[in-house]
Amino acid sequence: MQQEMGSEGSSRVIVPRNFRLLEELERGEKGIGDGTVSYGMDDADDVYMQSWTGTIIGPPNTAHEGRIYQLKLFCGKEYPEKPPSVKFQTRINMSCVNEESGVVEPSLFPMLADWRREYTMEDILMQLKKEMISPQNRKLAQPPGLSYLSSSLSLIWCFGFSYVLLHLGPCLITIICQKQCFVL
Repeated sequence: MQQEMGSEGSSRVIVPRNFRLLEELERGEKGIGDGTVSYGMDDADDVYMQSWTGTIIGPPNTAHEGRIYQLKLFCGKEYPEKPPSVKFQTRINMSCVNEESGVVEPSLFPMLADWRREYTMEDILMQLKKEMISPQNRKLAQPPGLSYLSSSLSLIWCFGFSYVLLHLGPCLITIICQKQCFVL
């Protein structure tokens, strides 16, 4: 067990990285908040628990409404002492995101710039959702349609209904769009 001395001579327990990530995994699997933000591991066989997938459903009354954003979070060996790297897989126009790569720029996203050990991946996703609502981002024009920085969207036809399959890491979301009678 690691201990760190507090400023008043008291000690506080520092939870080791693996236990911390197990806590975050458990919390992510249970679901958080109102269901518009979720996260989980990319690969259950990743013993170092480095690669994660996050999802944010765009907030209502913003340019992000009705959009589902997929993100990749990478927790290096120094996590949670150092922040994870965060990258949108879905194209998005936000003041803190590199438009070409989808990377959340730490210098433009205060939570990453001023990282504290007690912050979590959940906190990052919730803060990014708040950024979508902020005055500088809420009305920014978004890339047309569902644009992805990687191929994660499939369109299939079944019994006259179109289904959009979004492959979000370990989970699969099926959205029934509408009944259509033409072939793509």
